Formats: sequence, structure tokens, C-alpha cells
Amino acid sequence: MQGQGWVQLGELLLAMVLSAAIGVERGLRNKSAGLRTHTLVGVGAALFMLVSKYGFQHVPGAHVSFDPSRVAAQIVSGIGFIGGGLIFVRRDAVRGLTTAAVVWVTAAVGMAAGGGLWLLAVSVTVAHFAVVLGLNTVAGWLPLERFARHPGRVRVRLTYKDGRGVLRRVLMECTGRGFAVEEASVDREYLDDEPDVGRDERHGRDEADHYRTAAVTLVLDGSGDIPDLTAALSEMSGVIAVHTGGDHDDRD
Repeated sequence: MQGQGWVQLGELLLAMVLSAAIGVERGLRNKSAGLRTHTLVGVGAALFMLVSKYGFQHVPGAHVSFDPSRVAAQIVSGIGFIGGGLIFVRRDAVRGLTTAAVVWVTAAVGMAAGGGLWLLAVSVTVAHFAVVLGLNTVAGWLPLERFARHPGRVRVRLTYKDGRGVLRRVLMECTGRGFAVEEASVDREYLDDEPDVGRDERHGRDEADHYRTAAVTLVLDGSGDIPDLTAALSEMSGVIAVHTGGDHDDRD
């Protein structure tokens, strides 16, 4: 039967190799869709293209007409369900847009491979790597981009003395230095076995010797200077320790 030869198997294999290459890059970046997802999307899109081309040639009926592009057209809209599942919003942060776009491109690569357009499929795969790996470097060379560039999301964890208004002053310091506080989670713990704050009448210890601590994790995003912020928070009264680290995501 036409459409089930070595040529079609080669097109499926090409789709698998190219989509797997894209999936490896996504997997190494610890994205929500990795090797298996991208490979299946690419191979599935290629198979749909082959079905569109060869699957309806023997439909009985002299007056029956068919459009080979109909099945392929549904790939474009159908892949949106997968992409939509990869995008989520938490407060004002949108994540997964790039990964969803890559899944969409992988489907297009699979369609091109299944349609026999191997040169386009290979070229778009190469273009994918050029975009995700090279555009950030190129953008860093542009004066306007360098002027507008900010350090991105950063995770700051502070340990401080609870009940002294430290957290309020920390938040004011962050916003005053050009950062938006996107997330904040507080964990309270005791430095002493007894949770009393103030003077302990049973043991005669002052508040200076017996206080409660809290640890807050902040996710910040803005154009401020991280080292300056860290130094300012470290010198703030009541702050015991400050630790910073990147908060990598997929927002663009």
C-alpha cells in the first residue's frame, strides 16, 4: 500500500531524531517538557502528516472528495492543548511560555519531516538552537538591551529575630531598591526550647537571651543591584543571616 514504505519510515525517523534533539536541550535545562514529550510530539505530528497524505487515497465513491490538509491543520490547534498545560500563572509571574513555544515548533518540525520537507525540518531545528542558546548572548551586545537588563528573579532567604518588625523593614528595603516581591513564605522556629517571648519569670532570663527566630524566603524580580541589597539586609538590625540564589524559570 502506498505510503507505507522505507521513505515514510525515514521521514518518521528524521522527525524522531530532530524532535529528540530539541527535547534533550529542554531536558538539560530542567524544563517541564523534556526528551520524551518533545520526541512524541514530533513523531506524532509526522505520522499525522503521513496519514493526511496517504491515508484517504482509497476512500470508496466516485463523488467523494477529500482535502489532505485537513488532518494536518488540526495539529496546529491540537498542540495548543499541550502548550496550554505547560503555561501557568502564579500571582504576576507567567511561566512556561518558552517551553510551550518549543513544543509548538517541535510539532512543526515533525510536520515538515512527515511532509517530506527534510531541509526545512533540519533548518528549523538548527534555528531553534540558535534562538534558545544564542539570542541571549546577542541581546547582551545591544546597548538598549544592556541598559534595560536586570538580574532577573532571585531567591533571598533571611533568618531574623521575630516580633521586632524586621520583615516589614526588609520588604520596604527591597521595594525601595527597585525589586518587586513576587513570593514570600515564612517559617518560624525557636532558638530555645521554650517559646516564651519577653522576660521568662521562671528562669529569670531577659529577652536578649531568649528570643524567637523566623526564616523568610523571598522571590524578587527587578532592576536593582543584588549585592547592594544583600549588604543592606545583612546590616539591618534584627537580621541574623542572608542567603541569595537564582530562581530560574521560563517566563519569556
